Amino acid sequence: MRIDKLLKNKKTVSFEFFPPKEAAQESVLFDTINKLAPLNPDFVSITYGAGGSVAHKTFDWTLKLKDEYKFNSMMHITCYGNNADSLRDICGRIYESGIDNLLALRGDPPKEEGQLLKNNYSYAEELVKFISDNYPGLCIGVAGYPEKHIHAASMKADIENAKRKIDAGGSFIITQLFFDNAFFYRYRDMLAQTGINVPVLAGIMPIVNYKQIIRFTQMCGSTLPPSLVEKFEKATDSDAVKIGEEYAFIQSQDLFAQGADGIHYYTLNRYSSVLNILKRTF
Repeated sequence: MRIDKLLKNKKTVSFEFFPPKEAAQESVLFDTINKLAPLNPDFVSITYGAGGSVAHKTFDWTLKLKDEYKFNSMMHITCYGNNADSLRDICGRIYESGIDNLLALRGDPPKEEGQLLKNNYSYAEELVKFISDNYPGLCIGVAGYPEKHIHAASMKADIENAKRKIDAGGSFIITQLFFDNAFFYRYRDMLAQTGINVPVLAGIMPIVNYKQIIRFTQMCGSTLPPSLVEKFEKATDSDAVKIGEEYAFIQSQDLFAQGADGIHYYTLNRYSSVLNILKRTF
């Protein structure tokens, strides 16, 4: 089902997974999927590797989640690793497979030189327009950045970029992870003031590894509240998981209370925290 149609009738809960690079890691993802499936998420998404490095796995897992687990599936797709020819191939296969949704992203540049395709797109708005023009049956989501994209000159410039993506054919926004809901509410207000009225889903990542989340926030430009940092720096490893879970639960409760259109949980292919949060919520 198209996510934009789903969002007209309800607030959504969704999960993000990533395709394992090695066969040994697949059992971890299978276990996570089996544990989270009874929660009946409104949709699930599968990420795309840097430069399209595991594109075939992204498609395979998206199809597996749709056909074998009966999830409403959304595939991530990026500018890097694709041009018009490769996009026609993958979008054609997506459409023929009955997958209704794509998340169109610029993506991370490949680490190795020479991996970019000729006539590669450079910006997500170009990717959105290509998909919208050529595959109008597909529902397109785009990314949003409550604390601005790390490469945006300003918050205003970032909002203007979001508007270009929506004007090109984007139907809804999923935000980058954040740990202070005030950033999300400010972002939502700024979008509305700019005339962007599509649903905005909050991206939440329960912290299970403090050192890992520090790396993530440095890469994406998100910030950790000082009070939360203080808790983690004093915590043992076992306590850290409980702290992260409780914090994400409180975030989620507040977001639902303040009318968020949905919450998209970045699971990192782990189920425990998300499962506990949603069991307490519903």
